[in-house]
Amino acid sequence: QVQLVESGGGLVQPGGSLRLSCAASGIPFSIYTMNWYRQAPGKQRELVAAITSNGGLNYADSVKGRFTISRDNAKNTVYLQMNSLKPEDTADYYCNAQFSGTWGPRIYWGQGTQVTVSS
Repeated sequence: QVQLVESGGGLVQPGGSLRLSCAASGIPFSIYTMNWYRQAPGKQRELVAAITSNGGLNYADSVKGRFTISRDNAKNTVYLQMNSLKPEDTADYYCNAQFSGTWGPRIYWGQGTQVTVSS
C-alpha cells in the first residue's frame, strides 16, 4: 500500500518560514520524481516545486528564491523549505510522487497539509 504523509503545515506570519515534510512508503522512492503542489481556495492546484530522481529541480516562478525542495532517499522523505512566506502562499500543500516506466505511469498523492500565512 502506497502512502505519502505530509507534515509541517500550520499558521505563520508573513516573512516567516515553514518546512514541510512528506514521508513515502510502499514505493521505490529513489526512482520517483517528487513534487509539491498547492491549491488555494477557489483556485486550481498548481505545481510549486519538483525534484527528479537524479536531483534535477524545478520551481514555480512565484516561489523561486524563497522555496527549496530537497529529498533524502535514505529516509524516503521529500522536504519543502519555505522562507519569506507571503499571504498568497496560503494554500493546502500536497505531496506527489510520479514515475513513468514500461508498465505505465504511476502517480500518487498525499492527503495535504494546510499552510496559512497571516498576521
